[in-house]
Order: sequence, then structure tokens, then C-alpha cells
Amino acid sequence: MGRSKLKVYEYSGCSTCRNALKYLNSKKIEFEQIPIRETPPSVTELKRAKQYLGDIKKLFNTSGKDYREGNWKEKLGKLSEDQIYKELSSNGNLVKRPFVVGDGWYLVGFKEGEWGEQI
Repeated sequence: MGRSKLKVYEYSGCSTCRNALKYLNSKKIEFEQIPIRETPPSVTELKRAKQYLGDIKKLFNTSGKDYREGNWKEKLGKLSEDQIYKELSSNGNLVKRPFVVGDGWYLVGFKEGEWGEQI
């Protein structure tokens, strides 16, 4: 098909990630599985995802412990985008998952309808 392989940043303890991987496998879509905690998305990937998604807040796992305990709701308005990208790229727990890198497009979280339109 000439498509590049998807990169799927995920966490094995996340039921949403498991559902997303099950979906990709059911559609026989090839992907590279990357553990998001050990290998968070790069600053470049995060910047491109923000451009594609339109809002840097969409990149955050707002229901996660690190987000809540780090008081990120307050911090977001006080930090520069570069500082935010640096934090996200160094702590995969802050990134909304699964975080999917396609060929010029990005998805965060798993909503089957959205994924069906994109993938």
C-alpha cells in the first residue's frame, strides 16, 4: 500500500491502549509498538502533533496521576511551549495515550470512530 508503518506509543497497563492495539490488529494494520513510559514521544513529534491537533492541552493525559500531582492544570498557563514539550518528552505518563504517529497525521486517545476515519 505504500504507507509508512504507524508508531503507537502505549502503556501495557492501560485498557484504552490495549483496545487500540486490538483494533489495529483486527484491521491488520502494521504498527511499531513503543512503550510510552520508557520512550516518550520526541519534542519534534509532540510539536507536530500539536500543529495537527491544534491545542497543546490535547497532548496531556489529564486523568493521570502525574498530571494531577504535578498540578499541570495550573502550570500550563505559566510555562512556555518549549518547556511543556520538554516535560512531555521526558515523562511519558503525562502524554495522552495511545499517542499515534502516522504519515503526516496524529491521534491521541482511542475513539474507534475517529480512528476509522483516519486509519
